[in-house]
Amino acid sequence: MGGIIDKITEFIKEMLQGWVLDNLSSMFTDINTKVGEIAGEVGQTPSAWNGSIFSMIRSLSENVMIPIAGLIISAILCYELITMAMDKNNMHEIGSEFFFRYLVKACIAVMLLSKTFDITMAIFDVGNHIVTNAAASISGSTSLDVEATLTTMFNNQLSTMGIGELIGLGIETMIVSLCMKIMSVLITVVLYGRMIEIYLYISVAPVPFATFSNREWGGIGNNYIKGLCALAFQGFFIMVCVGIYSVLVASIAVAGNLHTALWSVAAYTVMLCFSLFKTGSLAKSVLHAS
Repeated sequence: MGGIIDKITEFIKEMLQGWVLDNLSSMFTDINTKVGEIAGEVGQTPSAWNGSIFSMIRSLSENVMIPIAGLIISAILCYELITMAMDKNNMHEIGSEFFFRYLVKACIAVMLLSKTFDITMAIFDVGNHIVTNAAASISGSTSLDVEATLTTMFNNQLSTMGIGELIGLGIETMIVSLCMKIMSVLITVVLYGRMIEIYLYISVAPVPFATFSNREWGGIGNNYIKGLCALAFQGFFIMVCVGIYSVLVASIAVAGNLHTALWSVAAYTVMLCFSLFKTGSLAKSVLHAS
């Protein structure tokens, strides 16, 4: 009778061990997958992320914003001419060089407006180059070896646990896995929110670009360029956060206490989510973009 009970107990333990290992495998695989997804999402330019949205935004910019920007340039140039005339004693002290400078300024303003989209995309191409290089380093050095990690966990702790402890551990792994899936949704919100913000910035690009030709209004255009650069470099900060997270998760000492390791993974995931939410404000503070 004792042998039958032992076999039943061993069978239940094997089932529970398989359940726990499946939960752990799914959790650590999700970590690797999410790291790869973040690198892939952040490393895309606005045109590559969603071609349909990009075409719509470009159409809005060219057909709606450029006429408004043209009106702004006209108003600024008229203001510049009036100011120039008043500053030079009602045109009594104006030479031909002033008209030449005025003509050059007008040509530069029109040229900037005509190249608005190319300049905007060039900023994100530079940001994409930086993020791509960062992703290559981070993804290559911090990917978790799921099979080796699970083998270490099983050999060091799971094989010696009783039925009650395995049931408790299985419930813990389910809770932690659920928390990580919720965090994954929030991380996706951050990534998609960044891209939507980029599209919104691009859609009104001609308007701030139209202010560059005026010293007083030029601050609008300068701040806009800083905002674009901040969005581009936000991707780099996101990759740094992912790299730190991956290193922390990979260095968890599973041989010591498995329960502590599980909740450490959950804590690190919450920390990653919080850090990603802060990358936007950090990038803007670094570049002094309001």
